[in-house]
Amino acid sequence: MSSTEQAALRFAGIEDWSSDDLAAALLETQLAAVAAAGAAKGDLARAIDACAERLSRGGRLIYLGAGTSGRLAVLDAAELKPTFDWPYERAVALMAGGAGALVKAVEGAEDSVTEAPEALAALELMADDVVIGVAASGRTPFVLAGVAFAREKGALTLAITNAPEAALADAVEIALVAETGAEIIAGSTRMKAGTAQKVLLNCLSTGVMIRLGYVYRGRMVEMRPTNVKLQARAVAMVAELTGESLEVAAEALEAGGTIKRAVVMLALGIDAEGAEARLAASGGLLARALKG
Repeated sequence: MSSTEQAALRFAGIEDWSSDDLAAALLETQLAAVAAAGAAKGDLARAIDACAERLSRGGRLIYLGAGTSGRLAVLDAAELKPTFDWPYERAVALMAGGAGALVKAVEGAEDSVTEAPEALAALELMADDVVIGVAASGRTPFVLAGVAFAREKGALTLAITNAPEAALADAVEIALVAETGAEIIAGSTRMKAGTAQKVLLNCLSTGVMIRLGYVYRGRMVEMRPTNVKLQARAVAMVAELTGESLEVAAEALEAGGTIKRAVVMLALGIDAEGAEARLAASGGLLARALKG
């Protein structure tokens, strides 16, 4: 039995606790989950650098997971496009049981040892790809089979798990382990384990995007202003980064079409075509375009 599946004696009889005590205990476990994720800081730093190296050469982020872990992985992959304009085709989440398992449990899907390797083979896995296996127990067959296949193909393999004693931590090159232990409800890894996984997934993907240059001065300069709220945010961002008024920033954004082009236009006093050429010569990185 995995450490995440054990029952905590402290919470025996919790159904009889007052609502105030119950609420306090539930929140306490979430804080404990964040603290557990903090123990992976060193491995997280290594993972950020290793991922950035592969992705800078054109690799993809490919997530593997089942149940709660799989859904959290899908969420992380889905948010990279709107946040950093990272291409959807370069953030692929493979869920045990397929897309339908996102909203309805597919019994037994996590036990498949062929589904993940077959899906990775269909993606024509490359050595520059990064495969992240997410599993609270660290012994999910779907995930283990997938990372084993990925490692054979030379892809970088990572794990996010809550059970340091399980096979997954040893099956990959870098394991991010948040040892959350027994849950407030035995085996309900959507609680502490899931929270810690979400923290590590967020930190990993965000750290990688920062390292790749998708963030400038702490701002999401790759963001696409696709609605009214984001349009206003984009204008404010251009104004803040260039010291210009909102009106001037709005005009530059309209002319340039993207935050980065607008910033280069205003900062260097050039037109949209010149700004695009400058960005292209700088690999699309705003900081480099402004300095080069």
